[in-house]
Amino acid sequence: MEFGKVAPEQLTEVDFTLPNDPQFTIDTLAAAKGKQALAVHVGCAKWGRKEWVGMIYPPKTKDANFLDEYVKHFDCIELNATFYQVYGPATISKWKEKADTNPGFKFCPKFSQSISHIRRLKNAEDITTTFYEGIAAFGDKLGPLFLQLSDNFTPKSYPELKAYLEHLPTDVPVFVELRHKDWFGVAENRDKVFGLFKELNIGAVLTDATGRRDCVHMMLPTPHAFIRFVGNGPEGGDSDKQRIDEWIARIKQWADMGLQSLWFFMHQHDERYSPELSDYVSEELNKVLGLNLMRPQFLNKEKGLFD
Repeated sequence: MEFGKVAPEQLTEVDFTLPNDPQFTIDTLAAAKGKQALAVHVGCAKWGRKEWVGMIYPPKTKDANFLDEYVKHFDCIELNATFYQVYGPATISKWKEKADTNPGFKFCPKFSQSISHIRRLKNAEDITTTFYEGIAAFGDKLGPLFLQLSDNFTPKSYPELKAYLEHLPTDVPVFVELRHKDWFGVAENRDKVFGLFKELNIGAVLTDATGRRDCVHMMLPTPHAFIRFVGNGPEGGDSDKQRIDEWIARIKQWADMGLQSLWFFMHQHDERYSPELSDYVSEELNKVLGLNLMRPQFLNKEKGLFD
């Protein structure tokens, strides 16, 4: 992922401290406290990573078998493939079958760019219907969906966003990722859009990227957190793990306050490092929350990539 990338020499200038919880989030979690046990999932964005062959995928694993191997190490995936192409039920059924070996596995499809970036949510009913018809084939393997809006989708397009979200099916959870700075930097815009999300029971994606600290808005319109963490790899030294430690502490607070589900997706500018950092996330969540999340199994356990 290139979003929010900064030059290595600028990393020391970035304040990675997580913002305090706004009253909006405190109220959301308070209203949900005690209603549902916390469910936690940790995964990556893609299964087709050749760099993972010999790391977590067996040597000589073919591309066609990457998903078969991925589901042995993670319990979810942020499915970016559906952003680039709208897949029909036939293809998605094949993906589901590969994941059937992991009973708790979930696919979290990204809305097609035809909907979000090309038509910009206008006159997109036909593509949206086709998109939903395809992902329905995931059956019990379907997790929440996420709608990423482009960097140039500004608050001026709020009417289109509202109209689109109001007509979405309500039986599958949806999270929205906002990127334009004016959604966060202008209080009126922020209050209006997150208020809409709360009204429609739609979640908000939290994207923790080095160069876009405003996207770490900490606004939870629902008691469900969808975090896209963008690490810097070895270039960042220990900063990635320090950032994750702060997230673990915040997630523990949210769990005590009423958080009902967590989806934590690992991104790196160089994705070869994602499995190891994902493993760190799961290890720490297991410790702090008393969970038993599955963790990647590395073929070479003697030396970590960050050592």
